Amino acid sequence: MTYEETIGWSRRRFLGGLTMAGAAGMLASGGEPAQAEAPPETTRLRLAQIAGICVAPQYVAEDLLRAEGFTDVQYTRFEATNPYPAFIRGDIDIGMAFVAPFLLQVDAGVPIVLLSGVHTGCFEVFGNAGVRAIRDLKRKTVGVPGLGTAHHVFLAAMAAHVGLDPGRDINWFTHHPDESPRLLAEGKVDALIGFPPVPQELRAKKIGHVVVNSAVDRPWSQYFCCTVVATREFARKHPVATRRALRAILRAADVCALEPDRAARQMVDRGFTKNYAYALEAMQEIPYNRWREYDPEDTVRFYALRLHEAGMIKNNPKRIIAEGTDWRFLNELKRTLKG
Repeated sequence: MTYEETIGWSRRRFLGGLTMAGAAGMLASGGEPAQAEAPPETTRLRLAQIAGICVAPQYVAEDLLRAEGFTDVQYTRFEATNPYPAFIRGDIDIGMAFVAPFLLQVDAGVPIVLLSGVHTGCFEVFGNAGVRAIRDLKRKTVGVPGLGTAHHVFLAAMAAHVGLDPGRDINWFTHHPDESPRLLAEGKVDALIGFPPVPQELRAKKIGHVVVNSAVDRPWSQYFCCTVVATREFARKHPVATRRALRAILRAADVCALEPDRAARQMVDRGFTKNYAYALEAMQEIPYNRWREYDPEDTVRFYALRLHEAGMIKNNPKRIIAEGTDWRFLNELKRTLKG
C-alpha cells in the first residue's frame, strides 16, 4: 500500500488536489516511509488539543502519524489554551504551540527541546477606538486567557518592544477565549489578543479592529509563531519516533498550505473545531509553507531577546539555544522533504 493510500487518498485525487511542485515535494524521499527506516521505538504518541486551530498540522497529521507507525495517537484536550504545563508534567510527548512560552520553560530548566518551526504569525491584536497601536495599551484593560499563556507572553513581548512595562503599564484581564467577542463588544476590555478562530469571528461580527496581525506585520511576521517541541526524555529515548512524528507534522503543514479546504474539513469532521468557514479562512491566511524557508534558531534568538527586555527570562539567547533546541531532525528532513 502506498503512503497516500494509507492516509485515505488515491494517487489521482492526491495529485489532483495539489500543485505539481507541492505534490512532488510531499512525495519526495518518503513515499514509502516504513520501508527503509527502523520502526518507531514506541507506538504511542501523546499530543495536546487546544481551542486554537493555528496548530492545525498536528491535527491534520493524525493519519500521517498512523502511517508512520504510531498505532496509539492520543490528543489530550485542554479547555484553556495553555498546554505548556502538560509538557512540564510529562503528559505530552510532542506537539505544537507558540514559541515564547516554551522559552520561559527552557529558562526555568524544564527539560524540553524545540525541534522545528512550522508557520509564522497567527495571533492578532484587536482593539476598540482608543487603541490604534501597541503603545496605546498603556493604562488600558487587555484580555488574555491567563497570565503565562501564549496570549499574555506574546502581547507582553510586543509591549516591551515599544517601551512599555507589561507588568506595570497594562491591566491584564483574564477570561475564557470564547468570551473574547462579547467582552470587546461590550467594552469590558479595551483590547485583546487571539488566535484562530477568534480573529475570524471578530472580523465576521465586525467587532473592534486589527491593531497588529502577526502574519503580516513586522517584525513578528519575520519569525516563527508556532513551533514543534518534544520533552527531552522522549527525544532522547525515541529518536526514530521523534523524527517520524516531526515528519508527519511537517507534511501536514504542507497539506494545510496546499489544500486548505481539505485541512479545514478534516478538523471539523474530527471535532477539533466547529466552524468550517472560520477554519478555512485561517488555513488560507496562515503561512504554513514557511518551515523550509525560515531559520528557527533566528526565532529563538529574537524572542529570547524580547522576553529578556520584558524581564520574563534571565538567560541570554545563546544559553537558551544551547539548552533548549535540537535541529538535527529538522535539518535531516529538510534534505529529504523537498519543497
